[in-house]
Amino acid sequence: MWIRRDPGVNEPGDPRRVAGYRAPVPDPDDLDYVGIHRLHAAYADAVSRRAWGDLEALFLPDAPIRVDTVTGDPIEAAGGSGIGAFIAGAVERFEFFELVILNVHLLPGGGGSSGERRSRAFTCELRQEGATGHWSNAFGVYHDDVHRVDDGWRYARRRYQSLARTGRAEVFAFPPKPFG
Repeated sequence: MWIRRDPGVNEPGDPRRVAGYRAPVPDPDDLDYVGIHRLHAAYADAVSRRAWGDLEALFLPDAPIRVDTVTGDPIEAAGGSGIGAFIAGAVERFEFFELVILNVHLLPGGGGSSGERRSRAFTCELRQEGATGHWSNAFGVYHDDVHRVDDGWRYARRRYQSLARTGRAEVFAFPPKPFG
């Protein structure tokens, strides 16, 4: 984690300076990244455990969610219960399902006192069909608007698009204007 010096810390007259102590001050952008990554990890954990009730606490009330699988019409949902109901039906046929966060990127802007950020998260779904035992992977990307609240970060808006799937060997174009 990159450390930035707070202008008020370690200045002449600061008793810690006399003692030879220099207090590292975390970069606010790094703190945002850690908090937002925790949000993504909590989402993947709830989905992998099929703990649909846990999703509600991760979203602002009525947060709009769009899921574009590319091969069908996009699904629109609202809040944790809305997306949980959709995912529950979609993964019902899998005897094994795990959502893995591959990478999280915090986009420039926001942060600091605004409490609003945008992030992009690449994912892989590991899954095995219950009826046939067939294994497949699905790759996708989430484009998120997240807001800081008193006890952490919440999804304010999510947009998902499939990027590729094994089994049918499908590869899809990256969304041209994901935040547009």
